Amino acid sequence: MTRFTPMAATTPVAASPTVAPARSTTPRFVSALLNWRPALFLARLALSSAYLLGGVVKLSDWQGAIAEQAHFGMIPPAFWAALTIAVELVGPILILTGRLVWLGAGMLGVFTLFAAFTANAFWTMQGQERFMATNAFFEHIGLIGGFIALAMLANRRQADA
Repeated sequence: MTRFTPMAATTPVAASPTVAPARSTTPRFVSALLNWRPALFLARLALSSAYLLGGVVKLSDWQGAIAEQAHFGMIPPAFWAALTIAVELVGPILILTGRLVWLGAGMLGVFTLFAAFTANAFWTMQGQERFMATNAFFEHIGLIGGFIALAMLANRRQADA
């Protein structure tokens, strides 16, 4: 499979003495933080920790996990509880170990999209409940964007290796 390369990147351009090389607008301290070796792991942990914790909590309270799925109308609830636990444990483990990051991020992204529509159907609600569900829905969409960005970064790092 070939990698898409924008045309501008492949077209040779003669160096011009009047054009200065592009300079980063990122402050040095921010650049240093972003290049700090543990930063990527900490970002992965921050993005996936709620899912990992959720999986552990559900695993330790199986009846509660089943009740949660029943509350959201998921039938059969035991199947959905088991699937949720598997996704919430395996996805973060893949992300945190740096192995098959695309798969872990994809699992959690799809799960989060499904959860957003299932648990935060704000279009069916009124008043304060609607307000809170709308916020939660779009927070879930933001998390999905984070998982996409993480998968893109992992793909780029793998291609550059």
